[in-house]
Amino acid sequence: MNFTIPRKNPSEMLLYIWKIIDLPNISMNELLYTISFELFFLTPNKAQEFIQSSIKNKLLEIDEKHTLSLSEPLKKTLKKWQANRKEAILSKIQTKEKNNKALDNFKKNKTSTFNTLLNAFLDKGTINRTASISEEDFNLIELDLQEGKIKAQVAGSKKLPYIIEINNIKKQIIHNCHDFQTKRAENKKFCKHLAKLFLLLKEKNEESATSFLREIADNINSWEFSS
Repeated sequence: MNFTIPRKNPSEMLLYIWKIIDLPNISMNELLYTISFELFFLTPNKAQEFIQSSIKNKLLEIDEKHTLSLSEPLKKTLKKWQANRKEAILSKIQTKEKNNKALDNFKKNKTSTFNTLLNAFLDKGTINRTASISEEDFNLIELDLQEGKIKAQVAGSKKLPYIIEINNIKKQIIHNCHDFQTKRAENKKFCKHLAKLFLLLKEKNEESATSFLREIADNINSWEFSS
């Protein structure tokens, strides 16, 4: 939900208010009170003007009991937003469950070759932080496990996505998140983004992902970790 209050657009303003109050209808006095003294969007006089103007312009419907509800077009818009919101929340829940399951499997199967190799590149706690990253956060630009080339983008805390480039021929791992730049790279360790990337690669082809990790581990002194 966008938290910028759309004061200059009456329709958007009403939708914004109804997303908060989450009621099919409300009395005029209650709406005025809510706008002025609970949400602090407008002064009482301005709120009164806004409500009357919305009724006049048929953005709000009013019945004989002075109960207000959104106009039919706005109701449809609100229902569509609610459906999309519900879908997004369910998707996040499913992603979290999937991430937790993958994390649990990793912890339970520590002796597998893949897990042993990946653990060698992780500091304590790094694997737990991968749970906050979903598969949808990644954009795989190039993936050739046989040639040993990976290029990807991953969403992070900054506006622009982080980049990840891994090249077996050049023996380079290039990544630009702050944790990798300041803590992991100099010790040739993985941050949560790199750890998550290899966990995703394991799901696609565990044998190739394991071979890739083994190549890095066996020739660690030749590999450059940089940003």
